[in-house]
Amino acid sequence: MARLVVFGLGYTGAAIAEAAAARGLAVTVVTRRPAALPQRLAARGIGVAPFEAPPIAGATHLVATAPPDDRGDPVLAANRDAIVSSRPEWIGYLSTTGVYGDRGGAWVDESTDPAPAQERSLRRREAERAWETVAREAGAALDLIRLSGIYGPGRSAFDELRAGRARRVVKPGHAFSRIHVDDIAGLVMAAIDRPPSGGVRVLHGADDAPAPSSEVVAEAARLLGVAPPPEIPFEQAREAMSPMALSFWRENRKVANARTKAETGWRPRFPTFREGLAAILAAERSEPEP
Repeated sequence: MARLVVFGLGYTGAAIAEAAAARGLAVTVVTRRPAALPQRLAARGIGVAPFEAPPIAGATHLVATAPPDDRGDPVLAANRDAIVSSRPEWIGYLSTTGVYGDRGGAWVDESTDPAPAQERSLRRREAERAWETVAREAGAALDLIRLSGIYGPGRSAFDELRAGRARRVVKPGHAFSRIHVDDIAGLVMAAIDRPPSGGVRVLHGADDAPAPSSEVVAEAARLLGVAPPPEIPFEQAREAMSPMALSFWRENRKVANARTKAETGWRPRFPTFREGLAAILAAERSEPEP
């Protein structure tokens, strides 16, 4: 049986663990807070281990979701030698399309050379290189899974609208690529099913339609049956943006996924934000009243 260890019990790690268990893999999640394992994961037989004692020996597949810090990749800092000696078949490292930097609205594909400019993207690229070295030493196939902006239940424009925080910022020519959290899990499963023949492969976790954020907010408002916030020119909106928010708006690129589809057979369940938002709302409305 394939044995998957997922480093990280965050939003994405939990979705991957649940999808893998549903597929019949033996799954253990590694977290600094093992007592926080959600009941829905425990009910699927998903194991949990503390970050200090991950069950790497015997794992056939590893997924790392933790972001690097100023000291590098935390998983490798603690477990590099154990990963190399365990010789897993496949490693998936969840990275970011931020490693491509600003492309002035042009498309990037899986063969585009990284050109990170911001500190967090530079760290990600360094973490990618570190994983490449470890995978080579371990004899493992490695997928660098570069993700676009992640959204899903509890993390979408609906939540911003309900909280009164949504803004419809307009910056002509600017678009964001996105990926629903369930489609990230689906891509990881597809990569496990059809791993690279050897070495390193780049995959893109992105839907099929990069779009302005103002369109996403407007569509979420339409689905909720509420008036959308007024449009705000970017030059005006930027005055109230945090440094983190501004950093996202400074870069503009569209993320292609054709090679990812061709090599893994993956297709996003939610090819645009419209299908993704509609599914989130439908699921909310089907939940029983507490």
